[in-house]
Amino acid sequence: MSSEYRIDLRSDTVTKPTPQMRQAMASAEVGDDVYGEDPTVNRLEEKAAELMGKEAGLFVPSGSMGNQAAILAHTQRGDEVICDSEAHVFYYELATPAVAGGVQLFPVPNLHSEAGPAELEKAVRPESYLFPKSRLLCLENTHNRGGGTVTSLELMKTLYDKAKEHNLAVHLDGARIFNAATYLGVPAAEIARYADSVMFCLSKGLAAPVGSVLTGSKEFITKARKYRKLLGGGMRQAGILAAAGLVALDTMVERLAEDHANARLLAEGLAELPGVELDLSKVQTNIVICDIKKTGIEPGQFLAALEEKGVLATSFGAHLIRFTTHKDVSRNDILRALAVCREVLA
Repeated sequence: MSSEYRIDLRSDTVTKPTPQMRQAMASAEVGDDVYGEDPTVNRLEEKAAELMGKEAGLFVPSGSMGNQAAILAHTQRGDEVICDSEAHVFYYELATPAVAGGVQLFPVPNLHSEAGPAELEKAVRPESYLFPKSRLLCLENTHNRGGGTVTSLELMKTLYDKAKEHNLAVHLDGARIFNAATYLGVPAAEIARYADSVMFCLSKGLAAPVGSVLTGSKEFITKARKYRKLLGGGMRQAGILAAAGLVALDTMVERLAEDHANARLLAEGLAELPGVELDLSKVQTNIVICDIKKTGIEPGQFLAALEEKGVLATSFGAHLIRFTTHKDVSRNDILRALAVCREVLA
């Protein structure tokens, strides 16, 4: 296969905007969003809130900013936020709660498993002048470092109810909530109901070029808007970006099932390769993580050999390799990628 043709399975963030998105961006009606005067941004925020079953929305440049604005809006200095030990807010967001808000994260193993409610119960601090105040629970669905796995509605409800027993607010990092909804066969609002605030990304599987939306109550979004500004996220004629987000919500949600089918095809093919290990039960959405330790090939060597043959993937720590399917990868691309993996391992 010619290396001029690349099959990019590193992430669903590499997607290119569709022609319809580009056309919408070029013709978008705009205004100054910091003044609340961009009509396209306002429409996106209203639509996003409706889809999540919330009162209001806030367009932000990135999912990380959405998560961090939410944490800041829910907490006060000296508070503690409980999250999974593999959570994106803990693993990939540069300790922003501590840096920007004086807030401590308490990472809890297996929060998204059946053991999660008991672990949450143990993590909540008793009232004491010796301890920080447990203020917020952060959940993640789908769970990125869990392999794109989905937390069930039943477990979401149990965790939410347990949080409320202890007067905790609940924020959901729903970067890929539409993937979770596709897997569960429910509207995204059915997942979002078990959180006080929800952030979701437009620029991953939905293929918009930029942006995420944070949703919640009107009072909460008013607070979060201030923190968006503090974090540098106050944009002006942002309707040019929001226009693509509106197209993404209208046209890209239903096709996510295709990405899931391609991920399953890829996973089943990889599982047949000598020395490759993966748990097919965890291939639920568009992420495939496999362990190549028994192949005897180092991850860097393996990735370089794939890239030389036109296939891109990414290291996920130790001997783990991650592949992520998206709208710019077809079923035939998956078959080609499998053939390349087979050739490299041979």
